[in-house]
Amino acid sequence: MGTQLVQAVIDGVLTGGVYALMAAGLTLIFGVLDIINIAQGIFVVLGAYLSYVLWTDVGVDPFLGLLVTIPALFVLGVGIEWAFIRRLGERDRVTMSILVTYAVSLIIEGALDIAFGTNVVQLRPSYATSSFFVFGFYLPHIYVYGFVLAVVLLAGIYVLLYRTRFGASVRASLQDRTAARLIGVNVQRVSTITFGIGVAVTAAGGMVFGTTNGFNANSGADLISRLLSIVILGGLGSIGGAMGASLFMVVLEDIVATVWSPVWSPVVYFAGLLIVLSIRPVGLFGRAAARAQ
Repeated sequence: MGTQLVQAVIDGVLTGGVYALMAAGLTLIFGVLDIINIAQGIFVVLGAYLSYVLWTDVGVDPFLGLLVTIPALFVLGVGIEWAFIRRLGERDRVTMSILVTYAVSLIIEGALDIAFGTNVVQLRPSYATSSFFVFGFYLPHIYVYGFVLAVVLLAGIYVLLYRTRFGASVRASLQDRTAARLIGVNVQRVSTITFGIGVAVTAAGGMVFGTTNGFNANSGADLISRLLSIVILGGLGSIGGAMGASLFMVVLEDIVATVWSPVWSPVVYFAGLLIVLSIRPVGLFGRAAARAQ
């Protein structure tokens, strides 16, 4: 049992890194734009389908295909922000964003249903079923590669936020949109690019998700519930919180599946969320005071 428990922790950490990547995009969008992007789950599925098409129809390796899918989803995110999100007024912005992004999610889901049908598909490159054997433990290639990819992209987001002028503008907008405008920050431009980045990272998460799981257009519903749980647990608007919460939740789920039963792991996953929020309502790394608008 001890070996199985350690294996569960290892699998949880590797998987949690990919969830952290997807959740970081969601919490970044909330922090800068003050919207809850319900469509984030379907964007992940869309990224998986784009990688699937490139792999099956063109023969492009899923990781290499990210050179196409990440820019494509960035452009899509920018277009959606320009067409829908920026039209939202400041009043009831969060509520209206839920309705708008839910509508976007339904449109994309319907389009995917028409294009690919409802059958479950999965990416199956050679490394999807192979593993490293290290110190008596199996490390699936796809999870290791996915974890490394997540670390690289999250490090890139960190550098962008804390080592660039644009990042300073993003952080100013995170803290206070009105004050940011007063010091000359183009908040609208920052919001558009940030939404694009938040959507673009789902291409990487979607590729790994589509390689490790069967999926169809309806898979986005389960994904968004998990991603929202992660960003709420970590603290809305906290990228570091999203990373920590991803690892905590996924490792907890894998441990329960190993020592108890896989049937109960989703229950414990959300029970853990309720317990933490009952003790700390703002999440693990959330701020007690709301950000100024």
